Amino acid sequence: MMKNVLDTLQERGFIEQTTHDRELREYLEGEKRSCYIGFDPTASSLHVGSLVPIMSLAHMQRSGHRPLALVGGGTGLVGDPSGKTEMRQLLTEEMVAENADGIKKQLSRFIDFHDDKALLLNNADWLTSLKYISMLRDIGRHFSVNRMIKAESYRMRLDSEEGLNFIEFNYMILQAYDFLELSDRYDCQLQMGGSDQWGNIVAGIDLIRKSRRKNAFGITFPLITTSSGIKMGKTHQGAVWLDPERTSPYDYFQFWVNTDDRDVSRFLALFTFLPMDEIRAADSLDGAELNAVKSVLAFEAAALAHGRDEAVKAYESALSMFGSRKIADSILPSSTIPRYTAKDAEDSVPISEMDGILLAEGIPAFKIFHMAGLVKSGGEARRLISQGGAYINGERVNSPDHMIDMRSFPGNELLLRAGKKRYHKVVFSA
Repeated sequence: MMKNVLDTLQERGFIEQTTHDRELREYLEGEKRSCYIGFDPTASSLHVGSLVPIMSLAHMQRSGHRPLALVGGGTGLVGDPSGKTEMRQLLTEEMVAENADGIKKQLSRFIDFHDDKALLLNNADWLTSLKYISMLRDIGRHFSVNRMIKAESYRMRLDSEEGLNFIEFNYMILQAYDFLELSDRYDCQLQMGGSDQWGNIVAGIDLIRKSRRKNAFGITFPLITTSSGIKMGKTHQGAVWLDPERTSPYDYFQFWVNTDDRDVSRFLALFTFLPMDEIRAADSLDGAELNAVKSVLAFEAAALAHGRDEAVKAYESALSMFGSRKIADSILPSSTIPRYTAKDAEDSVPISEMDGILLAEGIPAFKIFHMAGLVKSGGEARRLISQGGAYINGERVNSPDHMIDMRSFPGNELLLRAGKKRYHKVVFSA
């Protein structure tokens, strides 16, 4: 008998709250139950902070159920006030459509959408055609304003200086209507989401029970923070994106390698599919073995987001930069990470070629870093160097105007480093 997915999610740390615990468990004992999570299309890429809901849908599918990934093409035109103290910027229909396409592509890395094993849906298909008076009569009558304004997401905004805009006040009703629509169309009785969505989820459950006399359920996930108190996916450089054009597979790999020692086992449980008995066995490791566990975490996370080939390239690139590290077969044995050393690993650190003629008179160091794409502007390059974060061939660059010429290229290549982990190799041609 297949394990109840509720047990899997609880064991791996996904669940903060559930509704109707006994009924929910019985519901998930059935086969091919549909469940859904909404994704906000405010950007063309999801980020690491979205991985908990994504992975939960993947676990649902692995347990024989059908995930519905709902892109908020309609609600994105309104904006969710949950977790915000000020009004979100309203998007145009064109912006929402473009962002939705990017999100769909990324979700396909984690969830199998072939043969209707999962569905990608857009709530614009039903929300944009709603008639206002009919909506008020048929749906709005089920909502108590008194109860709505007690919801945490609304209360937070009501207490803020900006207040709550009327268009946002409708968001809870629209999300509840989504749940009702998915219940009618796809027999979906379970909605999942972040802890800030509790009020919206409960509103949808109430709407289904009142208007259809059917059971519906909700699961919320905890806000994932690191042991140092930082929100998951946030770094000093900004968000860590799933889009390889925004965060390269190598940088994505490095983000996970740099996981705090205290978070490694928890993140293995949340962000990989490795067996829990192997994760618990690795929990007691330290020193070099713990570093090997971090490499496995980074490899498995990168393989899910970007495919195994890119994960192997990122791993080999890291080995070539930071030295050989053989991972024992006994450490998380279900992982498909290569377990060889790095001596012969192919270097996949980003490389660019430069015409040797340009170096005849020398180029200031800050320009080299800008040309290599390690910074976005010459000014940013100057700040990087002034703050001591720029290195060439392992040596710190002390002046933005330090001249780089042919003598700076031993072996016809120049290794640049920005900060602790970002590398770029420059080779020159005759």
